[in-house]
Amino acid sequence: MEISVLNIQGQDTGKTVTLNDSIFAVEPNEHVVYLDVKQYRANQRQGTHKTKERGEVARSTRKIKRQKGTGGARAGSMKNPTFKGGGRIFGPRPRTYGFKLNQKVKMLARKSVLSDKVINNNLIVIEDFDFQAPKTKEFIKIQKNLNLFDKKSLLILPDKNNFIHLSARNLPLSKVVTVSETSSYDILNAKKLVLTVDAVKKINESFEGK
Repeated sequence: MEISVLNIQGQDTGKTVTLNDSIFAVEPNEHVVYLDVKQYRANQRQGTHKTKERGEVARSTRKIKRQKGTGGARAGSMKNPTFKGGGRIFGPRPRTYGFKLNQKVKMLARKSVLSDKVINNNLIVIEDFDFQAPKTKEFIKIQKNLNLFDKKSLLILPDKNNFIHLSARNLPLSKVVTVSETSSYDILNAKKLVLTVDAVKKINESFEGK
């Protein structure tokens, strides 16, 4: 599949780049996308929630009333969960929410979301560009040239570029990642996906034989 390449002024350069059909033209599988996004979001959870149980509450262990003859249930200390300020019964404990997902499932999910962008004409390929310093105004100008300023967009670069990352960092609707950092969630979460020519080549190489 061939797709036109635009420059950062939003003009057609007359060049094209080849999108591998085995990556960008597969039948999207919604279920594997759901699993991949579920795993990504689960991995973002810290899981540091914790409440104190009966053995951890700092309260008196003095027996508060006699064992028998009161007409009520027996009680050994103020740590009893039935009393105000007592320990919590079966409270949350630190845990990891992540779970295993087969590599082939993750690959199919990535191909599915990339293909979905192509099907819905939400994929843009631009020439490779660089900044000599962080320039948010220049990045905004590029977005406006590509009609992306008011849309949630994801720019995928072949490798880390600190100046471009810093230029887009303060823009709430823009995110910049490298090919190796890309997740199905990021692609799905963006209205428009923008790839550089080298990023397309790197994606084609990374999925080769998979």
